[in-house]
Amino acid sequence: MELKLNRETVPAAETIYDGVQEQALEMDYILPDYCPDIFRLIRCDTTPVITDWSISGDRLTYELMCDIHILYCGEEGSAVQSVDQHRSFTRTVELGRAADSPEVRLVPKTDHVNYRAVNKRRLDLRGAVSVKISVTGQQEQEVISDAFGMNIQLKKAPVKFAAQRINAVKNVRIEEDMELTPAQPDISSVLSCRCRAGDCEIKLISGKLLAKGEVQTELLYSGSEGAVEHMSFSLSYSQIIDVEGIDDSFECAVIPEVVSCNVTAAADGDGNNRILRCETEIRLGCRAVKTSTAMIAEDAFSTVYPCNVEMSEIKAEQIPSVYDESFRHSARLAEGDAVPQTIYAMWSEPKNINTRIGDDGRSVVISGMLSYSMAAKDNAGMIVMPDRDEAFEETIGLPDDISGAYVSAEVSVKETAYDISAEGVLNARADITVKLSVYSSDSIKAVTNIVIDDSAKKERDGDYAIKLYFGIENENVWDIAKRYSTSVEAIMEENELSGERLENGGMLLIPIVS
Repeated sequence: MELKLNRETVPAAETIYDGVQEQALEMDYILPDYCPDIFRLIRCDTTPVITDWSISGDRLTYELMCDIHILYCGEEGSAVQSVDQHRSFTRTVELGRAADSPEVRLVPKTDHVNYRAVNKRRLDLRGAVSVKISVTGQQEQEVISDAFGMNIQLKKAPVKFAAQRINAVKNVRIEEDMELTPAQPDISSVLSCRCRAGDCEIKLISGKLLAKGEVQTELLYSGSEGAVEHMSFSLSYSQIIDVEGIDDSFECAVIPEVVSCNVTAAADGDGNNRILRCETEIRLGCRAVKTSTAMIAEDAFSTVYPCNVEMSEIKAEQIPSVYDESFRHSARLAEGDAVPQTIYAMWSEPKNINTRIGDDGRSVVISGMLSYSMAAKDNAGMIVMPDRDEAFEETIGLPDDISGAYVSAEVSVKETAYDISAEGVLNARADITVKLSVYSSDSIKAVTNIVIDDSAKKERDGDYAIKLYFGIENENVWDIAKRYSTSVEAIMEENELSGERLENGGMLLIPIVS
């Protein structure tokens, strides 16, 4: 009887490219005639964002846009002025080889920025941004799932893997006009705008995804009397995403990212600047994965013939386990005369986030910096917007053992608040949300081919039907069966064993099968 092999294809994610690309950022800017001279620089913010990307063969091309926002005070008064500029770059990355069903992750961040006033009308900026680039593809691995004939024995194990994945992207523009309340002063100029996309609610409807969510917006503007005003509001969206081939057998997630957020002042019916015109663009990235389970062979032997078993280590792509966690961070920012006279607004941003698995294997340690910023008036009556970096480390316990897994964390600040104690200490606190994605990194040795030599049979050390063997606790019955060229089923039946590992050590009867 010939040996017949059944094979199974197990897809696995393979890393095509993992690296960081840097981009220099320079600006030499002369103020237009309608802007007042520079008296004092207050703040500079640079926000890099990926606006588009594409892959052609073994080359990745992406568009990087950097928003530059500089605030200063003019000589003629304390009113805050703003300078907004954009720098766009087209970059390419040689991946080394083409990727099958590629998934691309591009994470830009500002590395450093130095800015100065060359004179009263000229600004000079030098800095750098970087983009962390990760490209993964799918690699098909063919393994043995079953075998028949020639007294073959297989040790099988179930493997769960991502059998199919679908990616889709949709850009959405949200446009809305908002009117100030009667208690708020007219808008002199918009100083800064920060947007954060919250979690997305999704629903599958007739092969399409309905995505609903909100974009939280925080705004600073200069009022008619020169004071800085703070506003926060949310913009809602509801979009249908076409995802070809999707059905309810897929697990889906939609990640919203803010591409741009622009707020300008507009006049109302009386000609006063009391309308905020909001234009926001977000990118909805959809990832849908269908899982499957297959029985694959981990080991093999023939009870009669010598055979050669070819093995390979496979790592099946897994759907990550996602945990939503939160914690609070507190910081002592100033005391005594260093506390500003007036605080208009305070906010915070996480940066330089690192994650590692705790020593107990059931927790994740998240560390990084939390940058607290405020818009305030100091004791000299000047508008200031200082930053204060505070280190943090938080341990988050998880219900499962994640030893050997890969963990990624998306950290964001939900809310920042502050208070000034009776002793004159300025304290801040930030409510931080964390989305942990835990990717199982378990790999398995799988049989990829079996070759049997049927020209000769195995030689035995004697002519017997049963052999005595002293087993040890927790020993695998498969190892015993392979050593004596018999079957697991025969050993378990002869010794009335309930499992494939020995519960206790002791004497076993090893029946010899042919």
